[in-house]
Parts: sequence; structure tokens; C-alpha cells
Amino acid sequence: MNFTQMHERLRLELLRRIQRGTLSVSLLARQTGFAQAHLSNFLHSRRQLSLEALDRVLAAQHMAAGDLLSANFQVADLPANEEGGMVPIVSHAAALFEPFIRPTAVHGVLHMQAGVLQSSRARASTSRRSWQRFVAIRMGAADAAAMEPLVMPDAIVLIDRHYNVLAPYRPNRPNLYAIRRGSHLTLRYADFLSNRLVLRPYNIASALELIEIEPGESPSELIAGRIILILNEL
Repeated sequence: MNFTQMHERLRLELLRRIQRGTLSVSLLARQTGFAQAHLSNFLHSRRQLSLEALDRVLAAQHMAAGDLLSANFQVADLPANEEGGMVPIVSHAAALFEPFIRPTAVHGVLHMQAGVLQSSRARASTSRRSWQRFVAIRMGAADAAAMEPLVMPDAIVLIDRHYNVLAPYRPNRPNLYAIRRGSHLTLRYADFLSNRLVLRPYNIASALELIEIEPGESPSELIAGRIILILNEL
């Protein structure tokens, strides 16, 4: 990879963070000490950063050079396992927002039996088809409460990010989805009624939730993927 390609991957990653609301040009300017105009020119491809400036931006955003070198990281880049596939365990934010999982974002590896991943059918919106498909997350007690006892605290949940449409995977059986609610990931059954995404818990003590879908938006934009496996600790 050359210097220009590294710049472009950093630029795209910063733009993704700005788009999802976790970063702004003014915040990045305060973190790095650079002028907003200087950073804006970089983000709009009007100039490049020096090596020193590149290091300062990476440090401010808690990134490493390897994150840029391996921006196309795939499950296949994990250590080989002849008995099955392997899925990166990542943060909720990475599952929601990162098309490709950076090596430094991997918290662990979920080992899968042969054929489980390959046999899962995909139904992805056009924008999602280029994303790394399978990721896994761990559910904390607060996140799992509305889905107990189906999902227990510290459960590991496998997400198929190439299934983000509201269509049953199996007849007469609702899909369980990972859904973006603001900047937070939640697990719910879902329906679309009267321009609202209806989020249904498994625990009857928890309430229904509604998310308004703005004109021109699609419910698929809020769906991180379909849950295909739940591993509760014994």
C-alpha cells in the first residue's frame, strides 16, 4: 500500500465517524491542534497530511497504522481452522458502523462448525452487500434484559449483516434482529407499521418501542443484521 492509499482510507474512516455522529471537524481540530480549515481540506481531498500529522490524527482517534493497512480485513484473514469458520467478536459500535472490521477492533474469535456460515441465506440491501458479512457481539446485562431468557447476560450473539430486510427467514417464525437505536445496538423482533419500526422484546415485562422512519429512509438502514446464533453461558 502506498502513502496516497493510506490517506484515502483514513479520510474515509474519518468521514464515516463524522456521518454517524461520533466525530466532528471541530472536535478533531481540538484533539490534534490543527486548524479546522486544514482538516476540512484533507477530508474533501484537497490536500494530504504529512507523516507527523497522520500520526497525530491516528493517535487522537485511537487508531493504529495497521488499521489502515488492513482496512479490507475479512474473516478469511483470521488463523485457519479446518473444522469450521471463524467470526470476529467486536464492539456494538463496530457491528453497527464498520463495513470492514479492523484488526485492532477484534476482541476475540468465535469458532463456528463447518457449513453454518456458508448455509445461511443472505437478503441484503444494496449498500450492505459490500460489508464484511458475519460479526459477533457480547451482550451486557442491561442490553440482554429485554430479551431474557432467550438472551442472557454475557451471551455471545452472531449477526449476519447481509440480512437486513424485514422478511421472514423461515415461514411463520419471526426474525430476531440487531437494530440501531440512536447510536446504540439493541436486539429485538421487528415490524414496520405506519412509518414506524416497531421493536418487540421477548421479555413480557419490557415495553414495545417505536422508531420513526423519516421520509426517504428505509427500515433497512437501522437493521445491523439478523441474529443467527445465540450462545448463552452455562
